[in-house]
Amino acid sequence: MDPLHLRSAGTSLVMSFDNGEAEVIHWGADLGAALPDLSILGEPIPPSSVDATVPAGLLPQASSSWRGRPALRGHRISDGVSGLDFSVRLRAVKASVVATGDVPGKGTSAVVVQADEEAGITVESSLTLHDGGLLELRHTVTNTGSSPFQLDELATVLPVGPDAVELLDLTGRWCRERHPQRRSIQQGTWVRTGRHGRTGHDSSLLFAAGSAGFGNRHGKVWATHLAWSGNHEQFADTIADGRTMIGGSELLGSAEVILEPGTSYTTPALFAAYSDRGLDGISEAFYSWFRARPHHVLPAAGGGKPRPVVLNVWEAVYFDHRLDTLIELADSAADLGVERFVLDDGWFLGRRNDQAGLGDWYVDDALWPDGLHPLIDAVNARGMEFGLWVEPEMVNLDSDTARAHPEWIVGPASLSYKDGGRLALPWRSQHIIDLVNPDAWQFIFDRIDSLLREYKISYLKWDQNRDLTEHGHAGRASVHEQTLAAYRLFDELRKAHPGVEIESCSSGGARVDLGILERTDRIWASDCNDALERQTIQRWTGLVVPPELVGGHVGPTTSHTTARTHDLSFRAITALFGHFGMEWDVREVQGPEREELQRFIALYKEHRGLIHSGTMIRADVPKGSLMLHGVVPASSPEPGETGGLFAVVSTGTGFAEQPGRIAIPGLVPEQPYRVEAIFPAPGDADYGHTFTQTQPPAWLNSGAEATGRFLAEVGLPMPILNPEHALVLKFTSL
Repeated sequence: MDPLHLRSAGTSLVMSFDNGEAEVIHWGADLGAALPDLSILGEPIPPSSVDATVPAGLLPQASSSWRGRPALRGHRISDGVSGLDFSVRLRAVKASVVATGDVPGKGTSAVVVQADEEAGITVESSLTLHDGGLLELRHTVTNTGSSPFQLDELATVLPVGPDAVELLDLTGRWCRERHPQRRSIQQGTWVRTGRHGRTGHDSSLLFAAGSAGFGNRHGKVWATHLAWSGNHEQFADTIADGRTMIGGSELLGSAEVILEPGTSYTTPALFAAYSDRGLDGISEAFYSWFRARPHHVLPAAGGGKPRPVVLNVWEAVYFDHRLDTLIELADSAADLGVERFVLDDGWFLGRRNDQAGLGDWYVDDALWPDGLHPLIDAVNARGMEFGLWVEPEMVNLDSDTARAHPEWIVGPASLSYKDGGRLALPWRSQHIIDLVNPDAWQFIFDRIDSLLREYKISYLKWDQNRDLTEHGHAGRASVHEQTLAAYRLFDELRKAHPGVEIESCSSGGARVDLGILERTDRIWASDCNDALERQTIQRWTGLVVPPELVGGHVGPTTSHTTARTHDLSFRAITALFGHFGMEWDVREVQGPEREELQRFIALYKEHRGLIHSGTMIRADVPKGSLMLHGVVPASSPEPGETGGLFAVVSTGTGFAEQPGRIAIPGLVPEQPYRVEAIFPAPGDADYGHTFTQTQPPAWLNSGAEATGRFLAEVGLPMPILNPEHALVLKFTSL
C-alpha cells in the first residue's frame, strides 16, 4: 500500500505500510506535499533482538515484537476455554484517504482497516486532521470469529519525536483542579489512572511531551487528550530502543466488554495536537476545533450567542429558598446588568439540606405553592434568562424514588440493598441511579423533560457530586455502560430541548473532558471561587477548553472554600477571561464597590466578543510572582479596534524591588498600538489597594504608543502590584 499523508495547519501525519501493518512514522511538523522514498527510514537491527525491524504500529502489538504496551488486549472464550487468541497479528487490508485541495497527497481524513482472520479480529481506525491542526483518532474492533471475545483494553497511541524529553501532565483535588507537574521522559511507562467512574478532580486534561524546557510560547510539543468521562488511563510509554508513544484508553472493569460474534466496540476519541510554538500552539489547535463545531455555544441565527453575565444564587442563599429573597436578588442582579439568573440546589421535593431529596425531581409544593412560575416570571420580567440546578444521575436513600425503587440504586451486588445486596459506601450522603436500567433511565428523562416543558428554563446547571465506586449493574461492573447511558440522557434531552444550554458541573471540575463537552455548553472549572486558586485552575483548564466554555465567577469578598479575602478588582479580573458571572449575595454590594462592579460588567460585555473568539496568549514571564496573559483578535485589527486585552497578575511577592520590563507577545509586529491600563482605574474602590509603589512607570497613567514588535522584544516596565492584585491592559490599534 502507498503511504498515507495528512496535512493541515502546519502539521503532517505520515503512515507507512512497509511492514504489513499500519505504522505512523511521522506526526509533527508539516513535511510539504512531496515525500521521499520511505525505505530510507529502515531502522538498523541491534544485536540480541528479533531478526526484523519492529514497527511502532498504529496498533502496537506483541506479534511484531513490540515490547511496550500493546494497543489491543483480550482473549477469546470458546467451549468453556478462555485465554484463546491472546495475541493477534493485525495486518493492513485497506487504507483510504479523503483528499482536499489540488496538492497530491494532501488530505484531512483517512480510514485504515487491519485484520487477523485466523484470530477473528478486525480493527478499523479513523483519523481526521482538522483544519486547525487537531488530530482526532479512534478505533473500532469487531469480533469476526464464531465465539465471544473478552476485550480488556483497546488503546489509542501516537509516536512523539526524538527531541521530546520532558512530560507535562495535570493533577489536582477538589477545589484545586488541573495543576501542572513535570518530569523527564525516561525508559518505562508513566501512567495516570482514573478509577473515579467520572473524569476526576485529579485527571490530566492533557498529556504533553516536549523538547527541553518547552513553555507557553516556545518549544516543540506533542499533546493528547482522551475524550471520555468514565474510567480511563493516559500514559507515556518509552521502550528500550528510545521510542516514546503517548496515548490513552478507556479503563475497562472485569468482563465489562465481551464482544459476541459480529459485535463491535469503539474507543473514545483521542485528540492530539503538535506545536512548534509551545503550549499556546496546542491551545490554538483545540480552540479552532471547538469553535468550528456547528453547535458551539448554541449559535443563534447569523452568529454565536454572546455568553451572558450569570448570577448563581448558591453562595447567596444556599438551601434557604424564599420567593421574596430571590426576587430581591433578581432586582439587584438586573440593576448590575446580569443576563442569566440561576436557582441552585434546594428547590425540589424534601430538599432542605444535602441529606435527602435527590431523585425526586418535582418542585416542592411546601416551598413553591405556585411552582417556580412566580420566580421565573419575575426573572424574565427583569430581562434575564432563568437557569436551574439539577443532579439527575444521583439519588438519596431518603427520597420517594429510592423508597419506591431500591433496585434502581447502583451497587456491586445483583440484589437490591432492600433484598440483602450491598451498596457502595455513601458519598455526600448520596448514591447513584442505575441509568443502565431502562426503567430508571426513562424515569429520569421524563422528570427533567417535564420540568423543561412546564417551565421557561433556558439553562441547566447539571451537577454530579460523587465518584462511581463499586459501580455495577446486575452484579457486573458497568461504568462503561453507565457513562454511555449518561451521554444518551444528555443527547436525548438536548434533542427534545435544543434551545436549552447545559453546564457540566461535577463537584466543580471533576468531569471536564471533550466527551462531556460534546454534550454541554460550558463547564464549571471548580467549586473554588478563591481568585488566587482560580488563576491556576483557569489557566490550565484553558490549555484545552476555550474561555467561552469555562465558567468563572466573582465570589464573595471572603472565599467560601478557603477563607481568603480579596479585593473586588482581583476577583473580577480573574473571572473576566472566561464565561463571566457571580456567585454572591449581590444585594450586599453597595456604594463605590457597586459602581465598580457595574463598570466591570459593562467592560466584560464590551470585550466578551474578543475574549470568546480571539487567540489566547500566555507569556513566559521569568518573574515567578507575575503572570501575563490575554487575548488578541484572530485576524489583524482595523485602526481604532481593540487589538488585545491582557491581565498582569501578581500572585505573591517577588525577590526584586521592581518587576522591570515584561515583554508582551502575540501582537501584530508592525502594527502600532496604544496601550492603557483600564481596570482598576483611578476612582475605582480598589485602585489604591492595587499598587505598592512610590511612583508608577511613566506610561501607566497617561498610556503609551509602540509597535507590536517593540512590545514583544523590549516590553514595558510593569507597575509594582501588591500581592494578589491584578491590572487589565487594553491595546488599541492605531
